[in-house]
Amino acid sequence: MAKKSGTKASEKSSGTKASRKGPDAQGTGKHEGKAGRKARQKAAEKLAKAARKVEKAERKAAEAERKAAARSAAAREATVEGLAVQRDAAIELLRVRPGFVLTELDAAGTPGFDASRAQTREALGAIGGELAELQERLYAHGRTGGDRSVLLVLQGLDTSGKGGIVRHVLGLVDPQGVALHAFGAPTPEEARHHYLWRIRRALPRPGRIGVFDRSHYEDVLVARVDGLVAPDVWEGRYDEINRFEAKAVASGTTVVKVLLWVSPDEQLRRLRERLERPDKLWKYAPSDVDARARRPAYEAAYQDVLDRTSTDAAPWFVVPADDRWYARLAVSALLHRALADLDLGWPVPGFDVAEELARLDATR
Repeated sequence: MAKKSGTKASEKSSGTKASRKGPDAQGTGKHEGKAGRKARQKAAEKLAKAARKVEKAERKAAEAERKAAARSAAAREATVEGLAVQRDAAIELLRVRPGFVLTELDAAGTPGFDASRAQTREALGAIGGELAELQERLYAHGRTGGDRSVLLVLQGLDTSGKGGIVRHVLGLVDPQGVALHAFGAPTPEEARHHYLWRIRRALPRPGRIGVFDRSHYEDVLVARVDGLVAPDVWEGRYDEINRFEAKAVASGTTVVKVLLWVSPDEQLRRLRERLERPDKLWKYAPSDVDARARRPAYEAAYQDVLDRTSTDAAPWFVVPADDRWYARLAVSALLHRALADLDLGWPVPGFDVAEELARLDATR
């Protein structure tokens, strides 16, 4: 009996403890569940608030970026407009007119552009965007049956900066629309033909900008100074060149002829630099000194070129080249006006745009 009673007492005692512990544990669980939900809700609200702040900051940053881009575009447009005024003034100053004397030119001058080196670089960058669009219009025009093209002829004594013009000015436009030809001594095949044969083959196709680094004028410059042909031969070439260029212009090619003129002192400095710098030695040739020694003869030959081949159809422009950045800006201005004067819009497609959009959407 005592044993039984003890068992019941034990069960009763155990039950009492369980009944006391159960409700407390259950209440605590309920309390912790509510607290967890509140904590999670609060955390979610904080995250949402933080996300809204981030979104607001991003919108603010995007708006500031948009305004900055608009200000930059406006400033660039104002710069380009100002450059257009300076450009036209400079072009008139650079164009060869009757009575022009080459040896009286200040090769260190900057006609038409009164700016610091930094401003000149900034102006070159500003005009670069304009050049790129104008060149793209020309390229598109050529791809859709147009007949217009531009030929930039670069002449100058050694070290005058022709290569720099190609890199810095033509580097502003899409290379697929540029055709560069550097004319040195004729190859055996070229020598078997008329001197204009290789030039005619290199004229730019419609839609292209052609660049001649030296040109057919070598046949009235080097050929004359070095005595490669008799005087009566090179004498007859001036009129022949004028007819050739007039025909190219009539066929749709705008011809821009530029003589980059460097002073004797600056040429000496640049030639010395080529000899003193290992990375410039490849540009030097012993014949450069020989040509420099014949500078008076070249000056006379160039003067005759300017006097006899600067025509209304294809005028010459003489660019002072002691200041490389000015020369690059001046040539970019000449190229800019040549392209702008073409007044080319975007080609009108030969298909129905709405119909093609509908066909495209049907492929989704």
